[in-house]
Amino acid sequence: MEELLNEVPAAATNGSGTKKFEMNIDSLLDISVEISVEIGRTKLTIGELLALSKGSIIELNRIAGESVDIYVNDKLLGKGEIVLVNERLGVRIMEILTPKERVQELG
Repeated sequence: MEELLNEVPAAATNGSGTKKFEMNIDSLLDISVEISVEIGRTKLTIGELLALSKGSIIELNRIAGESVDIYVNDKLLGKGEIVLVNERLGVRIMEILTPKERVQELG
């Protein structure tokens, strides 16, 4: 969290050098965000899409074992690997964008 606060531009501080929102940061910590993991992508024609049926296999653009993309509210957070957690799928974060890169993703 401190890293993110240090990346705030100087324009976001008041005359005393204290960041305007620093006092209210605790109120943000309880906000829920959606985490999603993308295992791959592909493009299909409408014809190919209409031809899909139960049991059809869609080939994705990633190689088995390749890292997956982790998103927070549809913004890239980093990369990870799929793991099993008590018989459920999970993701281990292997690489995370720097606070500066995360802010750039918002733009």
